[in-house]
Amino acid sequence: MKVEFELDPSCAEPRAVIRAARMTEEVAALIRRLTETPPAFLMGFRDEQAVPLDPAQIIRVYAQAGKVLAETTHGTYTLRHRLCDLEALLDGAVFVRISNSEIISLRHCRGFDLKLTCTICVALIGGVVTYVSRRYMKQIRQALGL
Repeated sequence: MKVEFELDPSCAEPRAVIRAARMTEEVAALIRRLTETPPAFLMGFRDEQAVPLDPAQIIRVYAQAGKVLAETTHGTYTLRHRLCDLEALLDGAVFVRISNSEIISLRHCRGFDLKLTCTICVALIGGVVTYVSRRYMKQIRQALGL
């Protein structure tokens, strides 16, 4: 993808123009990223109490026993969103889906073990270890620039 930037003192507000031969998934994703603003916070629930969660503090979001949980630097909270909705809400430059049941924050990754065949082992802060499923290998490799 070719990117150009022009300075124009007469321009009142920033304007983005995307030129493409056809609408592709890459173009659609780019449009979504340019037009959607990541939420300032998500509401998490613990012990009948609603707590605003800063996305910068979310380590991972995962589904377990029919619930969607957010593991943060301050504990684990239940969310009232589906994973597919959270994938669209959270900043795609930071949060990456690694399986049908998990989204991780690249900011909270300690390392990626690439020695295993057909998968990647991800070490997160707090001692959490998780794995990238085969279905999401391409996405994580693109996000990491591998």
